[in-house]
Amino acid sequence: MLRRILPLLLALAGAGFAQKYDGPRPPKPDIPYLKHADTLVATEAADAKEEKKKDDTLYIMEGASSTAKTPLSSPVFLIQADKIQPEKLALYRLEVKGGHREILFSPKRRQNAMPIRIDVNRVSSDNLYKIEVEDTLSNGEYALSPEGSNKAFCFQIY
Repeated sequence: MLRRILPLLLALAGAGFAQKYDGPRPPKPDIPYLKHADTLVATEAADAKEEKKKDDTLYIMEGASSTAKTPLSSPVFLIQADKIQPEKLALYRLEVKGGHREILFSPKRRQNAMPIRIDVNRVSSDNLYKIEVEDTLSNGEYALSPEGSNKAFCFQIY
């Protein structure tokens, strides 16, 4: 019985790995791209300026709004991973204040920045990943950021 089932299980497992992604591909590695049907829109790559105040850390990005925009409230991203580990990306909502975007991390405040749930899946053997937002996002400014880095990939939902 096991002899008959084992080849079937191996064939099914192999079929999952044999699938090829045939959609649009990011032109540059290590930049998340918003997927709009067959079109890809590069997120705005920014280096967040870090300011420390007591136990709080504030990260500031230039400009009041991102150049990368999407109408999708549950955006999907594609990233060709080279140096960035997609599993280490976190999604955050940004506040717009004084002509810039910012996010505050504070261990004592109730309004501490919390990551938004995302699902990261490898879609091809050449390190192409799909990132999906698990919840519906409201209009506003957002950023994907690698853990432990000041790098931010910003976008706006309108």
